[in-house]
Amino acid sequence: MNELVQQGAVVAALKAGSKKQVLQELSVRAAKLTGLHERQIFDVLLERERLGTTGVGRGIAIPHGKLKELEQLQGIFAKLEKPIDFDAIDDEPVDLIFLLLAPESAGADHLKALAKVSRLLRDETMCAKLRSSENADALYALLVEPTAGSASSAA
Repeated sequence: MNELVQQGAVVAALKAGSKKQVLQELSVRAAKLTGLHERQIFDVLLERERLGTTGVGRGIAIPHGKLKELEQLQGIFAKLEKPIDFDAIDDEPVDLIFLLLAPESAGADHLKALAKVSRLLRDETMCAKLRSSENADALYALLVEPTAGSASSAA
């Protein structure tokens, strides 16, 4: 997962009151990481949401989009301060969000990355650990753990 998300791309307590606000906040952060304009990123995310919600259920959303100018896959993980309505498929509020941006030319790599993120966030043990972590460093460590969620390690 460390090829998708860098240390500075994890937010421990994102403040947002709506789906649109979450996408705006994440677009600002993605713009800083990618050098692309935040409006361009936001428009791509909004366009994708119009096709159907990226709220996949159980409090999780995986907004994603492709950008022509992007050179490599870029992920941002955010834990929301308070769960929000994200039009999720199960109508449950969302508190864990993994934003995934891909180059327009990414093709199968984009789908593989989405599948990897989806697998990670389908793991109930992993989600419980993410929800109980209080800071970005702890969240990042969980996300890049080689056995992320598949083995419980003694503390």
